[in-house]
Amino acid sequence: MPTDPAPTEGRPAAEVLAELRALREADAPTRGGRTFAYVYDAGLEGLDELAAEAYTAFATVNGLDPTVFPSVARLENDVVGAAAALLGAPGAQGTFTSGGTESIMLAVKAARDHARTVRGITEPQLVLPSTAHAAFHKAAAYLGLEAVVVPVAPVTYRADAEAMAAALTDRTALVVASTPSYAHGVIDPVAEIAAAAAARGALCHVDACIGGWILPHLRRAGRPVEPFDLSVPGVTSLSVDLHKYGYADKGASVVLYRDAELRRHQYFAHAGWPGYPVVNPTVQGTKSGGLLAQAWAVLRYVGEEGYTALAARVAEASDRLLAGLRSTGGVRVLGEPAAGLVAFTVEGEDGAPDLSLLLHLADEMRELGWYLQPQLSFDGLPPNLHLTLTPATVGQVDALLGDLVAALAKARALDPVAVDPELAAFAARLDPDTLGPEEIAGVLAFAGMGEGAGLPGRMAPVLVLLDALPGRLKERLLAEFIGSVFRI
Repeated sequence: MPTDPAPTEGRPAAEVLAELRALREADAPTRGGRTFAYVYDAGLEGLDELAAEAYTAFATVNGLDPTVFPSVARLENDVVGAAAALLGAPGAQGTFTSGGTESIMLAVKAARDHARTVRGITEPQLVLPSTAHAAFHKAAAYLGLEAVVVPVAPVTYRADAEAMAAALTDRTALVVASTPSYAHGVIDPVAEIAAAAAARGALCHVDACIGGWILPHLRRAGRPVEPFDLSVPGVTSLSVDLHKYGYADKGASVVLYRDAELRRHQYFAHAGWPGYPVVNPTVQGTKSGGLLAQAWAVLRYVGEEGYTALAARVAEASDRLLAGLRSTGGVRVLGEPAAGLVAFTVEGEDGAPDLSLLLHLADEMRELGWYLQPQLSFDGLPPNLHLTLTPATVGQVDALLGDLVAALAKARALDPVAVDPELAAFAARLDPDTLGPEEIAGVLAFAGMGEGAGLPGRMAPVLVLLDALPGRLKERLLAEFIGSVFRI
């Protein structure tokens, strides 16, 4: 997309806003229930307008210093207090953050510093199931922890509690469980994992970024939900995103700790410079109070009864979707989805997952106006299509299933997409750390992701190639591709 630097002279507001609206026309829709990833649509009239007005009222407030802007402390205490009441235990403390990645980053930092100062661990480890969110790997890379990855159970896709316990060492700073995991929407055995962590003196974080706000309300709506929060013995921290099933605008999240003493390890304070004394609860320093204000407003607007009703609508959509998928020939739902997320694979004539067919299906559905998120194979886990259900999808389930059947029939009639074996062999011999610009450009061009090419109309050829590449090479190419997108 060509860039348009700031003009020499200013332009009328109406003209600027019209250009912004035009840019949005190429984006996936964020409302209406046809985009099954990245967006959470409550379908409530007036909610978007309320959030926008609340943000505007606090957009210029700087959340860096609550002594200058005391409204920030009031709003944050209210929001964190609501999360603690829903998910916590007596004495639980927390912080409002910009999203799940920052909440996870802070929980890992707190665990690292706790391990260093309380337990004397100088080379801390982070033990996590293979389905844990990539943000934990990001945190480990940023903060200098060794990530110890434990394979999940092959049928349920849940963390293997016994294998997790066996992976713990005297260097373990933090153990992770997901409720649910993003990839498959299944809930890990939190109580068993937390008990194993406590027995070794390690901390245990529950990644409830997705499920933290909906699971308690599903329980209130009459659905069975096992305990997973800070009330579970051994759980020491938890993350929950309010911009997911709290339906606030992005980014809004909370990280909770069992007590203020543990939360203290999250903070950064510095007095060794000539400027103002610095203390930052979060990774960000300066930040607009607008996101906090809109989250506060949305929580109050919807209320507990409203969230319970919305959770029931998600459960209704999930029930109908799962029944339809399970009755569709060649479709297999992965695991037992529990909190609005569903993953399914598509099987070929031999009964095995068929990556080419799956990706053709995703392309066909996109042409029909649906976005289903492709997920590639990993460590023996099958490739699949991922769907995030929201209240707005309730009225779309029947149409989705009807289009899915038609799109699958069309996908089966298409020629399979495959990777040239010679290219795959060549790629396997490449060293991601020593690739030069010309080699990178050549591989990206072959994948249809060369500089200036933009995204191809059909993603199946690109994703089939990515699926075949070694992991580190895949990561290098993804980094190079995103670098080509954000380039002036």
